Amino acid sequence: MAANVESMFYTGAEPWHGLGEKLEDAPTISEAIEKSGLDWEVGVKDLVTKDGYDVPARATYRKSDNSILGVVGPRYVPLQNKDAFGWFQPFVDAGECSLHTGGSLSGGQKVWALAQLNRDPSEIVKGDEVQKFILLSNSHDGTTSIRVGYTPIRVVCVNTLAFAHSHKQSSLIRIRHTKSAQTNLDNVRDIMDNINAQFEATAEQFRFLASRDFNQADVRKYVKTLLNVDKTVDADLKTRTKNVLDDILGTIEGPKQSMPGVKGTWWAAYNGFNEYLNYTKGRNENNRMESLWFGQNGAANNRALNLASEYANAL
Repeated sequence: MAANVESMFYTGAEPWHGLGEKLEDAPTISEAIEKSGLDWEVGVKDLVTKDGYDVPARATYRKSDNSILGVVGPRYVPLQNKDAFGWFQPFVDAGECSLHTGGSLSGGQKVWALAQLNRDPSEIVKGDEVQKFILLSNSHDGTTSIRVGYTPIRVVCVNTLAFAHSHKQSSLIRIRHTKSAQTNLDNVRDIMDNINAQFEATAEQFRFLASRDFNQADVRKYVKTLLNVDKTVDADLKTRTKNVLDDILGTIEGPKQSMPGVKGTWWAAYNGFNEYLNYTKGRNENNRMESLWFGQNGAANNRALNLASEYANAL
């Protein structure tokens, strides 16, 4: 398996990143922990200098092999993998969702569980649906908080989409690694109470993009802005940047964005750029997955959605 992805599983169709061990049936929580290679616990140990002096930091480590995961602050309390996956247990028991993928990155420094909701997908235009997922991610190296968020995935191209942050009640839930982390995580289980309204607000934003056509000048400026070269005339673009620009513009006009109701719209423009983030930008598949969920590609995804909405609203 690819270097950054230590282990993972998936059910159903192969994920967009093409990684992981396929399971025929949705796993139980305990099976998911085992199949994702996360049946180990995290410990915390104090740090001292070579001279024996205490330092105001501690190290997290895997108890199974004593490998160091990261350096954290003195108040850091790890959320164990079994407790992170266990957050989904009431929803799985109630038949509201099933675990779809789970695994770890970078030797266990980051872990995640992605669950698919057992509800009808949202149709953006005829034949173009967005499925509903919830992503819980956690880091054991101190780089990110515990996060719970909605994750729409477009069926036609298996793109992971940004959530509509313009919706006032949306947003990623972040929980710090403190003594109250487990309690705080349990308290956000009411996320399911209004999840359909949350997803429908996102779907409405996507439908709005599909109702607005772009012109060639604006869509070129859109992509150049997202590539941070909007102030550079085309003649002065570096060859590599120009090739990326042309490839993205070609994708926006490509077969996955050519179905009736999608072709030539800002929905196509957003998905064309997002396809670049999902399948091209990054050294390899696992690097793209890590960046999309934990890093720069995720931020670029949100920026692409917001900018497409700005252009569509201006029409």
